[in-house]
Parts: sequence; structure tokens; C-alpha cells
Amino acid sequence: MNKPALKDIDAYIAACPPSVRPILAKIRAVARKAAPGAEEKISYRMPALFRDGVLIYFAAFKGHIGLYPPLRTGSAKLQKRLAAYAGPKGNLRFPLDAPIPYTLIGEIVRVRAKENRVAAKARKNKTR
Repeated sequence: MNKPALKDIDAYIAACPPSVRPILAKIRAVARKAAPGAEEKISYRMPALFRDGVLIYFAAFKGHIGLYPPLRTGSAKLQKRLAAYAGPKGNLRFPLDAPIPYTLIGEIVRVRAKENRVAAKARKNKTR
């Protein structure tokens, strides 16, 4: 979907079709639960959560919900579960005509939060 620049996630969700709004709201809630204290903002014209760097971007498209960026780590089991949703450049695509894997999204956010914590700690130690 081609979205105009919006100031916050509430406005982004409100601008989406009514059938997609509850999906986006639930993804947002799942992500916030998986990363309490994460900062919400619009970045690259998409809803995003940040803590020690970007955790996820998510966006509504005509036939799917996109989730970015790809995981750099994670168990082989998690990577195998993600394979069914793999899109170009490692992003994930969740078709709107299939159940959205909210539990999987929560796991992704938790892994991304851990990746970001490790990277932030490494940067901090490097500057000492």
C-alpha cells in the first residue's frame, strides 16, 4: 500500500484498510510485549520499534504484511520456521490470506533485542 508520510504508528494503522488494522495493532502489541520499553516511531515510512538500534519495521502491503530486517542469528529451528515466510533480501512476508504467526513475530523481536544488546555492549566496550 502506498502510504503518505505519517507522524506515528497510530496514524499509520488508521490509514490502512479496516481489515488490516487489527493485524497491525496485534503485531504492535506482540512486539511491545517482547521488547518492553522499545521506542516506537515511523522510519522509512513504516512503523518501527527501536531499542539499542532497530528491532523491527512492519508494514501493510496489498497482499501481505512485511517484517524487516532479517535476523542475523537465531536457532536453526527458528530459521527453519522463518523460511516459509522468506521474501527478497531476507525480509519476511506474512500473507493476509493466512493466519499471521504472532508467536513467531514475538520470538523475532526477542532475538533482535538480544542481537542489539550484544552489539551495543560490544560498541561500548570498543570505545573504552
